[in-house]
Amino acid sequence: MLDISRIRAITLDLDDTLWPIWPTIARAEKVLIEWLLTVAPGASALLASPDTSRMLRAQVASAHAHLSHDLTVLRRETIRAALRQAGEDESLTDQGFDVFFAERQRVELFDDAIAALEFLSARHPVVALSNGNADLQAIGIGQYFRASISAREFGIAKPDPRIFHEAARVLDLPPAAVLHIGDDATLDAHGALGAGMQAAWLNRGDAAWPHAVAPPATVRDLAALCRLLG
Repeated sequence: MLDISRIRAITLDLDDTLWPIWPTIARAEKVLIEWLLTVAPGASALLASPDTSRMLRAQVASAHAHLSHDLTVLRRETIRAALRQAGEDESLTDQGFDVFFAERQRVELFDDAIAALEFLSARHPVVALSNGNADLQAIGIGQYFRASISAREFGIAKPDPRIFHEAARVLDLPPAAVLHIGDDATLDAHGALGAGMQAAWLNRGDAAWPHAVAPPATVRDLAALCRLLG
């Protein structure tokens, strides 16, 4: 159970917590494929094929296993691999990534996101803690956050306790004084508990808790979380 009296700060996951990520990624991939069609039609066709795109991503992930925490590198190298396989200009890689990345920031926030950000940030400092590569300023919600820590920048991804401890260090607080909120039972809730933080699991889809230890405080949406925190 939460010890609300001890909470002095919040760390907050982003993807699938404040917005649904897969519709965003699908749209960004579509925009990339359409752009490539005008400059590198072979690479466009490769990435438009689900099987080929999946194969390229797997090859890149295997070749860059030490960078599994860095989704930016993996995406950029997948574009490069498609251009290479198609025999097209690999110098288009960075421009292609920029096309994808700009669209990736055009998220559609959940209906409860802004009200929750206003509520949380008015009461505690909030730090974004994400394995993704969202840009809070580009999205337009940077004003709600004291800081942002990504797996790409820190070099280690959730659920490793070190990234949670880095957030506590940035906040100048012990982990037990920080509440982490996120949608993923393992990466967010279980990871935060293992790092000594408090945790709230945002379970929008009514999923089963997959771990042997008791689940943390669980809410169906961010409005319920705000009510819980009072």
